Amino acid sequence: MKNTKFDFESVIDRHNTSSLKWDLFDDEYPMWVADMDFRVAPAIENAISKRASHPIYGYSIVPDSLFESYVSWWDRRYGLKMSREDMLYATGVVPSISSMIRCFTDVGDNVLIQSPVYHVFFYVIEDNGRKVVENELVYENGEYKIDFDDLDEKLAGCRLMILCNPQNPVGKIWSKEDLKQIGELCKKHDVILISDEIHCDLTDPGIKYNPFMTSSDYENAVLAISPSKSFNIAGFQSSAIYSRNSHLLEKIKTQLHLDNSDSCNVFAASAVEAAYNESEEWLEELKKVLYENKAIVRDYLENELPAVNLVDCDATYLLWLDCTALNVSSKVLCEFLRQNQGIFLSAGSDFGECGDKFLRLNIACPPKLLKEGLDRFKAGVIALNNINRLSKNI
Repeated sequence: MKNTKFDFESVIDRHNTSSLKWDLFDDEYPMWVADMDFRVAPAIENAISKRASHPIYGYSIVPDSLFESYVSWWDRRYGLKMSREDMLYATGVVPSISSMIRCFTDVGDNVLIQSPVYHVFFYVIEDNGRKVVENELVYENGEYKIDFDDLDEKLAGCRLMILCNPQNPVGKIWSKEDLKQIGELCKKHDVILISDEIHCDLTDPGIKYNPFMTSSDYENAVLAISPSKSFNIAGFQSSAIYSRNSHLLEKIKTQLHLDNSDSCNVFAASAVEAAYNESEEWLEELKKVLYENKAIVRDYLENELPAVNLVDCDATYLLWLDCTALNVSSKVLCEFLRQNQGIFLSAGSDFGECGDKFLRLNIACPPKLLKEGLDRFKAGVIALNNINRLSKNI
C-alpha cells in the first residue's frame, strides 16, 4: 500500500517474544491464530511506554476513563448509545463468555451456537459441562445464511445462545433483519443471548457492521466487546460487557467476581484508551491494507490455485477457503501442509463438522509474508495432488 502514514509493510521478527503465534511450534509458518503481524498504532505504543516508565507496577483499578472510551467509540462509529452504568469490565471476551455460561445455565443445559463458528465456543460450553446445540449455517452459491426454521426449533430446547457478529470464520456481517429475527426468536423461547462482537471494527473499507443492540430491542441480550482484535492488543487481556438489562448485569458482575475475571492489569487501560481515543486513523488505514491483502489472495487463488475458492466476506482478517474440490478432509489437508511446507492454517472441522473441506487463513500480515504463505500453500496442494495421483496408479 503506497503513501501510507503508518508502517504496515515492515516484517517484524516475533520469535523469542513468547508469541503464541510464532514461538509455540518450531520452524512453522503460522497463518492460524487470530492476531496480527503489524506494529501497533503509535499512540498505543507511546501510551504503554509512558506507563512502563513509571517504576511501580502494582494492582490497578478500572478507571471510568476506560469505559468513557468505549462509550465514545460505539456512539460515533455505530450509533450505539451506551452508558457507564450498563457496562462491566472483564479480562477477556472468552473468559466473560465462560462466566456467563456458568451464570445463566446449569450443568447439562443446552447452549446454541451457529456453526461453522469460532472453535473456542465449543470448548467453553463443553468444558463447563453444558451441551452444544448447533444451528448450522446454510452454504449456498458461495455464501452463508441462517436457517431460521432450524433456529426456531432448536432454541426451544436451549437456555442460552452465543452469537458471533461479525461471524468468525466465514466473515459474514449479519444484516439488521437477521439480527432482529434472532432477537425475536430468543424472546419467543426465553433464551438469553450473548453476542460476541470482537471483530466488529475489521470490516472492508466503507462497510460497517450492525451491532445487535441497534438492530433488536430484545432486553435479555449481552454484548461482549473489546479492542483487542481491531488494534492487535489481545495480550493485555481486556474487554467489556454491555447490556441494557440491569438484572442480567448484576448477576454477571457477581459471577465475574467469583471467577476473578474482573480485574485490570497495569497496562490495559492505557492500551484501550489510546486505541479508542487516538488510533482511529490507524484503524482506517489497516482496513485498507487488509482489503488489499484479501485481493491478493483472491487473485492468487484464481490464477495459481483455482481448485480452492475464497468465500466472499465483508469482515475480519480471517478468510474462509473452500477446498471441497481437493477431496480431502480439512484435518488431513492441514497436517499435510504442516509436514510438507511448514505452513499452519486452521482446519475447517475445528469450527464444526459442517466446516470440513474448508480452511481458515489469517491474512493480517505484511504482503511479503502473505505471498510466501500462499506460495507454500500452493506447493503443498500440488505435492498432495501428486501423491494422490501416484497412489491411484499403483
